[in-house]
Order: sequence, then structure tokens, then C-alpha cells
Amino acid sequence: MNSRENESIKIIPMGGVGEIGKNMYLTEVDGDIFIIDAGLMFPEDEMLGIDIVIPDLTYLIQNKHRVRAIFLTHGHEDHIGALSYVLQQVQAPVYGTRLTLALAKEKMKEQDFRGKIDFRVIHSNSKIKFETAHVSFFKTNHSIPDSLAVCIHTSEGAIVHTGDFKFDQAAPNLYRPEIGKMATIGERGVLCLLSDSMGAEKPGYTESENVVAREYSHRFEKAAGRVIVASFATDISRIQHIFHSALESNRKIVLVGKSLKRTIEKVIELGYLEVAEDQMCPINEINQYHDSELLFLITGSQGEPIEALEKMAKRNHPVVNIQQGDTVLIPVSPLTSSEVYLNKTIDLLYRAGAEVLFGRGLKDVSSHGSQEELKFMINLMNPKFFIPVHGEYKMLKAHTKIAQQCGIPDTNMTIPDRGDVIEFVDGKMRKADRVPAGNVLIDGIGVGDVGNIVLRDRKLLSQDGVLIVVVTLNRSERTIIAGPEIISRGFVYVRESEELMSESEAIVKEVVEKVISRDSFDWASLKQEMRDALSYHLFNKTKRRPMIMPILMEVK
Repeated sequence: MNSRENESIKIIPMGGVGEIGKNMYLTEVDGDIFIIDAGLMFPEDEMLGIDIVIPDLTYLIQNKHRVRAIFLTHGHEDHIGALSYVLQQVQAPVYGTRLTLALAKEKMKEQDFRGKIDFRVIHSNSKIKFETAHVSFFKTNHSIPDSLAVCIHTSEGAIVHTGDFKFDQAAPNLYRPEIGKMATIGERGVLCLLSDSMGAEKPGYTESENVVAREYSHRFEKAAGRVIVASFATDISRIQHIFHSALESNRKIVLVGKSLKRTIEKVIELGYLEVAEDQMCPINEINQYHDSELLFLITGSQGEPIEALEKMAKRNHPVVNIQQGDTVLIPVSPLTSSEVYLNKTIDLLYRAGAEVLFGRGLKDVSSHGSQEELKFMINLMNPKFFIPVHGEYKMLKAHTKIAQQCGIPDTNMTIPDRGDVIEFVDGKMRKADRVPAGNVLIDGIGVGDVGNIVLRDRKLLSQDGVLIVVVTLNRSERTIIAGPEIISRGFVYVRESEELMSESEAIVKEVVEKVISRDSFDWASLKQEMRDALSYHLFNKTKRRPMIMPILMEVK
């Protein structure tokens, strides 16, 4: 517990609640802001052309002078992927374990971040003192080594953010959680627990990673030809099982994907991945081995392997393509809204001649704790207040029911929305205010310059196409010099719709002549009347509403 009496304690989720990804949580103690995680989210289907989504940073920018530190729980993109965007606006030291910071640096290089960063390496026994609070950590079990929970100690008790976790009883030392330390923190007093909700709907316990190791060994031995395994680039625990099983089945590992290769090289360099001598095979040497001696480990852009599999199935991949007799393992859950894309890709893989193992046909385990493990964490922490985080609303709701079963009263827990200011006053928790929160869309190098209006236009263009109407006028003589000329893109094939185009040109000409014959007119009203008349005609003829873009040129 902090020795200083704290007058104001607040928690503000900026992302990660009511959604999967984009994790960012603020803890304010007497005005000092401590940021836990800065993650991204991959775009949903309706976010046409968007690369990634990050939290709205407006509140942080307005209060950047109060930010004291950024803490990273682990190295997955949904927890570190927005760090470069945060550090463009906020100057604060970034605390994380060796592996977490190494992966964060790689991600920031990929995002072309050029500023100065104050990275500070911590471990589970680190203690950091600030004027208003001090911070400690404990190890958790997740699918990536060096995962930590963050404890911000105040005079009212600790605020504990678990990060992503599960409890694998057979976890090796590198992944073993510090249960004793958790219990000690719980005994000393936890004011509020913010706990991972991704597995809150799953009863029982998450199976041990040993199940995955046995599954891989069996599948690799059984496969007669090449084996291709899809993986997220930072799923280090899964990749370790693949390396071990490949060694048992005498297969050389070929890394496919720049993101994967960079990550693996960094993880091996730091000593977090065991690799046998000569186990790796450069891509240009695969012809020296029989198909039964090769295993391709793949990922794709943004660490997403499904895209790479699709290219391989279509034989468009620059490195390796699917051939008859390949065995493809897909032990990854598709990202949000990409289930249809995954199923189409699997269909393509079968058509290309591969044997595909996925879903129920492939034994897999989650990297998040199920209901009994969530209960275990709540009982270890014994918090006064409880806030479920990281998950869709249904997951957060399921987690509150679990907390209820553990004896936490309804009045002592809340399901927050992004931007809710949760305050602890006079021994009670309440929603005190709201701050700006939402999505910032990243498209290329543009940050937040694509909003709802642009997305609406993109959706309209994708559905009914665009018509460009070009007319050249002599304003002083009130005559049409050239046109109207109508250009169609994505609406109709002009050569097969000559009658429709001729009718449309006639309507535009009639509208223009009528408007320019008036005593006075302006370009804006002329364009709007062109749009209205043409839109009405086209909808009656085709039942489609293309975007109509009038272009007026004036000559003297």
C-alpha cells in the first residue's frame, strides 16, 4: 500500500472494452496518469481500406503534461501496436520486459517511428516509485513469455491489471505464473481488479499447452508431404511447440513472412525460443530436401497468416505455393469479422490439393483463462471492486457473473464503456464522467483523416459505383461549349448501356440549359440539380444509386 494518502483515484478504459483488441487503460492517482498498454485493433468489414484502428488519443493529448509512465503487459499487437502513435503525442517513459520492449521496438520500426523513446526494462520483481503511487508486477501465464500484470499501489489498496492470462499447471519456467506473489498482493489489499475477459464464456479450465505439443507431433509424423503451419508472429508458445515437434519428425523449418522472420530472429537472439542447430532452412535451399523433410511456418501482413494462405492457395505467393499432398494446419482463430474469409481460404486450399486441418479437426487450446481460472484470479486477488476488461460486451457480462459467484456484490462492479471515468470516493465506486473515446482509423500514413463520411463514400462506391459528369460552359454567353460527357466506373458497362448513357446526357443537358437561362445562378445549385435529376432517372431505370460527381469547367 502507498504511504501517501491519495485524494483522487480514477480508472478510464480508452479501448479494449466492448471490443477485442485496442487495449488501453488509464489509472489516475491524484492527477498523475499511468497508461497500461497501447494496443491496436484490426479493421472490421465495414471499415473499407482501413489498415488498423487505434484508440482516440484526444484526452491524452489534452492532458499529456500529467502522463507519468506507460506500462506494457506483453508483446502482442493488441497491447503494443498503437505505442508509436501515443508517443508522437505524449512524452513518457515506457516500461516493459526485455521481450516486450524488443517487440515494441520492432513494431515501431515497421511503423516508421522516428522520435526518441525512453524505454526502461523491468522484470516481475521490479518496483517503481512515483510521487503519488508506486508500481509492482507479477508474472502471468500467456502464449508469449515475459507477460506481466501491473499493480498500481495507492493508499486505498492496489489497482491490479492482469493483462492476458491463464493458469497452465504444466507451464515451463519461462511461462510459469507467480501464484504466491498474487496471493500476497491479495492479502495486502486490492482496491480494484481489472481482469482479462476473453475466456469468460468458456466453462471449466483451458487445457494445457502440452495438448498442442502432442497434436503437432502426431500431425507432423503422419504427414507424407510438406507441412505448412499458419501462426501469428508473436504467438511464441505455439511456435516453440512447432519447433520441438518439427525436430522430433526430422523436418527442417522454413520461415515465410517478413514479420515472422524478424520476430523469430529477435526472440532467438534474446533466448526466449529453443532452436536446435541447423534446424532452420533458408528458402533458397528447400530443393535440397525431400517434401517429407520440410515444414513451412507462415504468417502474413500485420502478422495475419490467413492472407498468406490465400495467396499460396491461388499460387500467387512470392515464396511458396500449395501443391498436391501438402498438409496445412491452421491453429489460429480468425480475427474479428474474418470468419467468412477464412472459410473461403480453406476451400481454396482444398481445391489446390492440400489436406487442411483446422477448427474441431485440429486440437488447439486458448491462450486465455476459462471460467474456473478467472474465479481463481478473483479469489487470489480478493478485490473490493471489480472491472472486467478486454472483451466484447457479452464476455464482460459473463465475467461479472463469475465475479458474483466469487462473492463480489453487484454494487462493487461495473461494465465500463470506452471513455467512462470510474472514480473511487468514500469507499464506493461510481461512474463520474466521460472523456472523448472511440476509434481513430489509420489508412496508410493518414492518422484519423478517414472518418464516417469517407467510409460512407467508400461503401457507396463499392456498392453502386460512380458517375462523373463533365460539362464545359461559357458563363457570359450562357451556352454549353462541350458535353455533357458521362464517365461510368463500377456502375454499368458503357458499351452495353448506350441508351441509358444517352438518356442521362440528355437529362443533364436539359437541366444545365434550364439553370443557366435564369437571371442568376451559382455552381453549387447547378451541381445539386444535376445530381438530383440524374439520380432520380438512374434509380428508376436500374434501382441503383451511384455516386454522381458533376465537374463544371468554364471558358471565356
